Amino acid sequence: MATAPPLLVVAHGSADPRFGAVVHTIAARVRDLARPVDVRTAYLEHGPPYVADVAEDGAIAVPLLLSAGYHVRVDLPMQAPGVRVTEAVGPDARLAAVLGQRLREAGYDGGEVVLAAAGSADPRSLADVALAADQLSAVLGAPVRPAYVSAGQPRLADLRPHAVASYLLAPGRFADAVAACGAPVVAQPLGAHPVLAEIVLDRYREVAAVTQPPGRTAPA
Repeated sequence: MATAPPLLVVAHGSADPRFGAVVHTIAARVRDLARPVDVRTAYLEHGPPYVADVAEDGAIAVPLLLSAGYHVRVDLPMQAPGVRVTEAVGPDARLAAVLGQRLREAGYDGGEVVLAAAGSADPRSLADVALAADQLSAVLGAPVRPAYVSAGQPRLADLRPHAVASYLLAPGRFADAVAACGAPVVAQPLGAHPVLAEIVLDRYREVAAVTQPPGRTAPA
């Protein structure tokens, strides 16, 4: 029986230890779900371990990122050229449900929402955030518009929203900026919600199934 390719859970990384704790928890859940697949964690920045430290030819890397811009399309393939890269974990309708849950936990009871993301200079990444805003709007039954902490327009700092959903994975510099925006309702980041592990494994299986030789099946 063929050995399943390693699964690399690849996060951006942060100097904030709270970020690493979230990634560690998500990876541990993926490991439990994916057994006997070899699950490894890596960071694009602020490692170790970095992607090159854990990569091997034929491995499948799942970007633990919420949109697909430079890091997914250029940075990750450049750091590990022999690795197959899946779609990012976001946007995904399942994440929209978690965003709605986080908003309600913060006291949201209706009205327009701003979806706050880190931002990117890559228009494809901004399009992903716009799609995530549409998905959240469908969950809430209310208008949702995107805004950005870093690159992209409009900037969150230029708005005066009533409710803000944090389209961020974990605590860190960007999450702190969102928390300080002054809105009456500010949701927490997605955090280590179990659905993230499920999406990671789904992304892996999609690529593993496509690349299996004839007569072999992807890992269950």
